[in-house]
Amino acid sequence: MSSAPASLTVIAEGVERRLRALLETEIERWKALDPEIVAPLESLGALLLAGGKRLRPAFCHWGFVGAGGDPDDPVVADAGAAFELLHAFALIHDDVMDGSSTRRGVRTAHLEYATRHALGEWRGEARRFGEGVAILMGDLAFVYADQFLPASNAEAMAVWHELRIELNVGQYLDILGTVRGERSRVTAERIARYKSGKYTVERPLHLGAVLAAPDRAVDLLPSLSAYGLPLGDAFQLRDDVLGAFGETTLTGKPVGDDLREGKPTPLMAMATARADRRQAEVLALVGRPDLTAADVERIQEVLVGTGALAELESVIDDLAQQALVALDVADITDDARKALAEMAHYVAWREL
Repeated sequence: MSSAPASLTVIAEGVERRLRALLETEIERWKALDPEIVAPLESLGALLLAGGKRLRPAFCHWGFVGAGGDPDDPVVADAGAAFELLHAFALIHDDVMDGSSTRRGVRTAHLEYATRHALGEWRGEARRFGEGVAILMGDLAFVYADQFLPASNAEAMAVWHELRIELNVGQYLDILGTVRGERSRVTAERIARYKSGKYTVERPLHLGAVLAAPDRAVDLLPSLSAYGLPLGDAFQLRDDVLGAFGETTLTGKPVGDDLREGKPTPLMAMATARADRRQAEVLALVGRPDLTAADVERIQEVLVGTGALAELESVIDDLAQQALVALDVADITDDARKALAEMAHYVAWREL
């Protein structure tokens, strides 16, 4: 399934309106103090409005509707904008940590500002300046996200704080696993869940539900987790497949970037466990930043030849089915159930 279903795009327009309004207001406000501040805000805006799947706002929306919320209530669009800002924070910081060169088909912020430093022949190190600006851009997005959430809803803020902690914990485990060359499947699956899966599906559902019905949290959240956790895992496993095999024109990142970074993924863990001596020698190339296109192709052949890719596809199928079975018995509205079933198929079998 390559095209996004209507259940995914339904909230995108309202979220983008809020993001545009925020950026326009902030650019005008800070331009009055010093026009130099405009550049990083415009760069942040370019990333926020460059597309993206808007998955987190959509899951938040359907969690809200599923709990009985009015789909036209502006609070859920505000929450969607908060998720997009939080995601921008995560992407910008992730690009710095991984040394990525492109994001959504354009040059990453830390490299763009390093180039500005070099062209301006400014003092100091261009790399440090670029990374410093990118970190501050991410920090701004992190702070702006909070402004869209109702502080008066204690249950919603508890979910919001926990998901942000989980995201940071998962990212630490990811960079630690990368430098250690981690190939344990159990560890790789834990990283996948905490760096991405939970904050993409489960927690947005939770936040939407408690925004609509905070008094029903005890009943709603477990059933949403029964759907959201396996689907979130399937989402990240599909992301791992795309990171190893995806087309740059679709993913917006160079082919094989995850292989050059040596990410600790379940796909790599499965291949390592299945590899013979010759295949293991090829897999040992993973994590080298100077991998050539031919090297990437050899690694891809091993991922297929060991049966690891087929095994992972089977796991994705099983996880998606677990989510759909849980959805059938969840105490949510029929409209939300139908939409979340469509989104499960898209998330598990998407091509970008």
